[in-house]
Amino acid sequence: MERTDKLDKKILGILSKNARMPFKDVAAECGVSRAAVHQRVQHLIKDGVIIGSGFDVNPKSLGYTTCTYVGITLERGSMYKDVVERLNDIKEVVECHFTTGPYTMLVKLYARDNEQLKELLNGRMQSIPGVVATETLISLEESIRREIPIVFEED
Repeated sequence: MERTDKLDKKILGILSKNARMPFKDVAAECGVSRAAVHQRVQHLIKDGVIIGSGFDVNPKSLGYTTCTYVGITLERGSMYKDVVERLNDIKEVVECHFTTGPYTMLVKLYARDNEQLKELLNGRMQSIPGVVATETLISLEESIRREIPIVFEED
């Protein structure tokens, strides 16, 4: 991954606040051409700096009212990749992390209600070979959600 310069960071700062802003408006704010912004964004995508550009859908609008974090303990850490493959088949799982601390993995998922959550935990996740324990934390409210800040420091 190449180092980002001040212009890259300025573009990232603008687009992280409004990813739908037209490149011509980003260019005007940065004092460069639309083509320069387009070229920079393409390089940032290619270099893995920009890793997405979709819409965030509110899960509640689709009937998923329960946001849950599940700490998973595996029999052996080396089973992680096999367990991830199985978790990937559960469409309600939206994030999965290999972690340090009390759990081998931390998973974020959405369920329609507690009944579906129970089925996801007992019927699907706990039956995956290698899973020895799960601990469930239900989110009562998401209070902060943001992208990592773009810091402008001297190059």
